[in-house]
Amino acid sequence: MKRIQLVVAVFLVALSGNRASAQETLTLQQALHFALEHKAEAQKAKLDVENAQYLIDETRGSALPQISGSGTLTYNPMLQKSALPGEIIGKPGETMMVALGQKWQSNAVLSVNQQIFNQAVFTGLKAAKNTREFYQINSTLTDETLIEKVAGAYYQVFQLQQQLQTIQTNLDNTIKTQKVISGLVDAGLAKKIDLDRTVVAVNNLEAGRQQMVNSLQLSENALKFAIGMEMDKDIVLPNENFEVNASILMDEPNVENRSEIKLLNKQSELLELNRKAKIAAYYPTLSFSGNLGYLGMGPYFPVLNNNKQVNWSGFSGLGLNLSIPIFNGGTTRARINQSEIDIKKLKADMEDTKLALALANDNARAQIKNSLLTLDTNKRNIGLAKDVLENTKNNYQNGLSNLTELLDAEKAYADAQNNYTTSLLNYRIAEIQVLKANGNLKSLINN
Repeated sequence: MKRIQLVVAVFLVALSGNRASAQETLTLQQALHFALEHKAEAQKAKLDVENAQYLIDETRGSALPQISGSGTLTYNPMLQKSALPGEIIGKPGETMMVALGQKWQSNAVLSVNQQIFNQAVFTGLKAAKNTREFYQINSTLTDETLIEKVAGAYYQVFQLQQQLQTIQTNLDNTIKTQKVISGLVDAGLAKKIDLDRTVVAVNNLEAGRQQMVNSLQLSENALKFAIGMEMDKDIVLPNENFEVNASILMDEPNVENRSEIKLLNKQSELLELNRKAKIAAYYPTLSFSGNLGYLGMGPYFPVLNNNKQVNWSGFSGLGLNLSIPIFNGGTTRARINQSEIDIKKLKADMEDTKLALALANDNARAQIKNSLLTLDTNKRNIGLAKDVLENTKNNYQNGLSNLTELLDAEKAYADAQNNYTTSLLNYRIAEIQVLKANGNLKSLINN
């Protein structure tokens, strides 16, 4: 029996050691770096940038010489006969049926085609290069969106972690009070109802603590999902003292520097190139073509056959191909009009986006100002609530205050701490929006 208990004990120690080693202390910067490397949307945005180069290569390839080879082998078991006048062979008035061609025919051809002037191809090449820039900007915007989301999730975990610490501290203090009152009840110096009330307060705090633990676990899972981390990994946030930086309000926002606007501007350029590509349908196209081939015919299988009845001959041709559009029923004009409508719609989206960004910036700055005032007030309240709690404890021990006042003082101190934590979270969320408005979200990675 003792041997079994020893094995179980060793197993539990090993298990706890493994859990401890699996835990990761995760700073905000580490979380952001992890997300940018592992989250699917960041990876796909980088792949889009890589794929844009292949789009350029594809479009450039259409402007380069197109070379192809082909070959055929034909067997004609029944040759078609043609009617020839008898005068050809000296038999006037008669018609001769003559089979033309050979039973076997084979040829091999090498062809080349080169675009000399094709406005649509040239415009497409410009569009492909702009597409790469579009995806580069989109990758930056994806990173910024991810940073914003991860930072919000991180601060949410931080808030719940701080609130859990506050509940734990309040619970520890209430348990100490319970022990003191229990001793006073045993000595006949306090009422049992006071002890029962402290027991109820302890039970309520323990229930609240468990709820907070559950909420913290859910928030940690949300954070792990936001950064692309496996759910079975345990994370611990360091006890950071986030500094409040009021000077952030001194930075003037520049809407034109926002990735959202840059992306729309690049999209506008692509739509303009799309319109030019439609206009290119009005232009003539000119290309060069050439071919070089070898033809073999005879009554026998011609390939690798040296029979004298199998005849081989070479052939070649060079040419210029000019195509001039004259009339297509107004299809090109309709396509151009559609592309112009797309440009106008994008301009409307751009104005609306600028208005939304300005609104978000103003709201974030207002929230920063309110949060700074609230932070200062709540910080002073913590000090006052702590002094009130200490004085109430002394008064209760000396019989100058009742238990209700003591429990209320403990709750007021916990509320003051939670209010400060909440106002700090609100400040951080507003700070993220201001950094976003200023185009400085990536500074969170380097702080």
